[in-house]
Amino acid sequence: MNLTELPVNVTSARNLSVIIKVCAVVPFFCIFLSCIVVMLYIFASHRQFLDSSRYILFASMLINDTVQLLFSVLLFLLVMGQVKFALVYCFPLLFISTATFQNTPLILATMSLERYVAIIYPLQCPPAWRSDRIWIIILSLWLLSCIFPIIEYSIGQHNPAVNMFSTSVVCKSAVVNSSPKQTLFKTVVNILCFAAVAIIILFTYVRILLETRKLRQDRTSVSKAMNTVLLHGFQLLLCMLAFTIPITESLIVLRTNWLIEDIAFFNYFCFVLIPRFLSPLIYGLRDQSLRSCIGKTFLCCSNRIKPSVRSLMQNNLFVT
Repeated sequence: MNLTELPVNVTSARNLSVIIKVCAVVPFFCIFLSCIVVMLYIFASHRQFLDSSRYILFASMLINDTVQLLFSVLLFLLVMGQVKFALVYCFPLLFISTATFQNTPLILATMSLERYVAIIYPLQCPPAWRSDRIWIIILSLWLLSCIFPIIEYSIGQHNPAVNMFSTSVVCKSAVVNSSPKQTLFKTVVNILCFAAVAIIILFTYVRILLETRKLRQDRTSVSKAMNTVLLHGFQLLLCMLAFTIPITESLIVLRTNWLIEDIAFFNYFCFVLIPRFLSPLIYGLRDQSLRSCIGKTFLCCSNRIKPSVRSLMQNNLFVT
């Protein structure tokens, strides 16, 4: 009886664990998605935001992080449900997730350079940084971030026993990136990419700090630009938390008796989801213009809801 009851108990405990993980991730993502939808609606409905390169870059970062989290949560749900499908359908999901992950630090570096250009060249802005041409830089960033996963997948060693169209697998990064060459390439690219972005952010902050003594501009705008560059550095640190996953996994294994899937979920929730959730919200709510528009949007929505509720109550009174 003990041997027959053990698998049932293990299965029920595993199902409960999966339900708890899904219930923790899905509402969290829905809240994030609703906040991003409000911000993108404000960008689309207010012309002054589309005339500024800074806000256009921020909107592109919102779209990039939304796509990244959307595919990340989708992969998470597929793994939790142990859904298996052909490898050919797994490649696009992992490709988009990897490309958007690489694109975030590139956008942060570009936003820091935009603040640097706005402070150093306030009257003679280079044509590439104007609002009508900033899309060229954004498309270049997307192209660059897509090149890395293409190279990563192309250098992998194909297993002859695995058929891309018929072999069903659980869509994980470890299934596709199983070659040591791919792991080494991915590690080197991430280190170089984030190190270059950190250098760019540090360079822009130091240059703005030094130019404040020479430029006769409004000190308030210059200090805001410096704080913005510092915020981009903080956003970069949040993104880099994903690279601490191997360290945290080893520490958790040494100090606790957690299961491997529980450790993976803890790292995913704390070092992938939360930083991607906080990064755009901190930047968006910090901006005074955007914050005031968000407040007006919620105020208009509440004013629209109140008359409808009031008329519904009156109709109910007449009916009774």
